[in-house]
Amino acid sequence: MRYLIVRTEVRPFAPEDVNASFLDEQPLRDETASPEQRRQVAEADSLDAALQLARALASVGAVRSGRQRVKVVRLDAPRWPS
Repeated sequence: MRYLIVRTEVRPFAPEDVNASFLDEQPLRDETASPEQRRQVAEADSLDAALQLARALASVGAVRSGRQRVKVVRLDAPRWPS
């Protein structure tokens, strides 16, 4: 299986956005509609390699301070039924 490792910016939001999200029962972040800005992308052929790359990217200062995040996505994952 192939995996995509992505380091992205954390999108800030105001407290009133959180309140509106709960009142409207809408998700606060919708990655399909507006994904977070990518900073670095890598690809791996196995889960072990992907997790090792993710750990390396997670050691970046911006990730450790919470301004960025690391995501591991399986590329050949089956789609969820709608």
